[in-house]
Amino acid sequence: MPDLAEAAAPLPAEAPAEPGLALEFTLEPEVAQRLSRHPAIAAHRTGRSRGAAEELIWLDSAKGALAEEGLALEAPQRGPRRLLRSLPDPGLPPLPGCPAAEVEDSRLPDVTLVPIAAFSGRRSQFPLALPEGMVTATLRLGKLRAVADEAPVARLILDGPPEAVLALARRLAADLPLLPADTSLPEAGRALARGEAPRPRRLGAPDLGQAKTVEEAFLAALGHLLEVMLHFAPLCRVEAGPEGVHQLRVALRRLRSVLKVLRPALRGSPAEEFDAGLKALADRLGPARDWDVFLLGQGAAVAEAFPEEKRLATLLKSAEARRHAAYVALRQALDGAAFRLLMLDGLVLLLLRPWRAAQPEGEKPRLPPETPLEEFAAPLLDRRWAKLAAAGEEIEQHGPEALHEMRLDAKRLRYAAELFAPLWQGKATRRFLRRLAVLQDALGLANDAAVARALVASLGGAVPAWAVGVVEGWAAARARPARKRALESWENLKLAPAFWPDI
Repeated sequence: MPDLAEAAAPLPAEAPAEPGLALEFTLEPEVAQRLSRHPAIAAHRTGRSRGAAEELIWLDSAKGALAEEGLALEAPQRGPRRLLRSLPDPGLPPLPGCPAAEVEDSRLPDVTLVPIAAFSGRRSQFPLALPEGMVTATLRLGKLRAVADEAPVARLILDGPPEAVLALARRLAADLPLLPADTSLPEAGRALARGEAPRPRRLGAPDLGQAKTVEEAFLAALGHLLEVMLHFAPLCRVEAGPEGVHQLRVALRRLRSVLKVLRPALRGSPAEEFDAGLKALADRLGPARDWDVFLLGQGAAVAEAFPEEKRLATLLKSAEARRHAAYVALRQALDGAAFRLLMLDGLVLLLLRPWRAAQPEGEKPRLPPETPLEEFAAPLLDRRWAKLAAAGEEIEQHGPEALHEMRLDAKRLRYAAELFAPLWQGKATRRFLRRLAVLQDALGLANDAAVARALVASLGGAVPAWAVGVVEGWAAARARPARKRALESWENLKLAPAFWPDI
């Protein structure tokens, strides 16, 4: 660790930029070394560029008292110490790529602080005159260091008017591996020192408890789910196991559900193109998740029941090859420009709010974004509940396709109910959501059996017909108890009163 008492000349002052937005991006250190030569940078440089060596040290108590509060004390080798938010303030609207913000040092606990991790490298800063406005680009390139480990790192902060920052980010992301940072530098240093993964900024479903209008609800949900997606995208690798794909897929589905729920307010805006990009990504995620579910569920169960059967081993080996191919295709998509631009399209919606633009003449009126959220949410939940109830009529006679459609209706209601549940918290809300989740899970198990039969059938003549028949039979046998559970779950859900009021 550098000596905190070491004296040196101060770093160059931050170059002035138009007040507006600051976003932090990650990129590969090898790419960062060539960043100044990128056409989107080189063609717009203006004024004097600055560069200097930089040492940043992050301090905390031995037990991590600051980290528990999402804080880190940053001590530059030159200049004053700063207390930073290493994790976003949960009380503020989510903003993917938001740099670590400075907070008052009065929040420092009365504990002994020691160096935890450090950044050693160089900070380069150059002003850019873009058609959309002036942007200051600050590049940190070097190494994160802890007592027993170190890792190369590169971060780019773009500061200026939102339109200019986002336009430059898109030009860079079109051919560079640049994404909004899902972890602050202090948190990345803490994680390196502890030998663990950085903590996620957001997880699970968004909480709309503070939202008052349709627009506030959309912005809160969009920002939250973009951060969840950015966290799980790097974990979508075969060697990392199935959780990354599963959680990314759930976050994507929740985000698409939000877009569908709020379609009347967003009609005609870039939100529709954004949803098309999400659907394309969902198509990549689906095969990887389906093979995960099969191999970890019914495939593993059949293998356990017939441990010495070579024909089943051949089938499972072929299935594993398909799973690996699905992950390779998914990884290529997540590492490509389309995913990077998709995340930036989400930021454009979040920050520029294009639906506020004048509505084209002759277009069907949109739902005003300032519509009170409760007035919007309750009728929507009524409609989705009524659609599920209609699908559940005569459920005893439903075949696999009808049960599948009912599962989709249950999923749509569940995502909307989870989204708006914070508006009407209480025992009735929790009961309804719990019973709805049980129904969806039961219908999902029944659907997994149908998916498993389709998957093994897709393996074709590469596997023994006997093994295919065993798996199909096993799946059919598993579907029977799942169907019974679905019928029971549906009866229980019908007894739970709706938690939203009549409006």
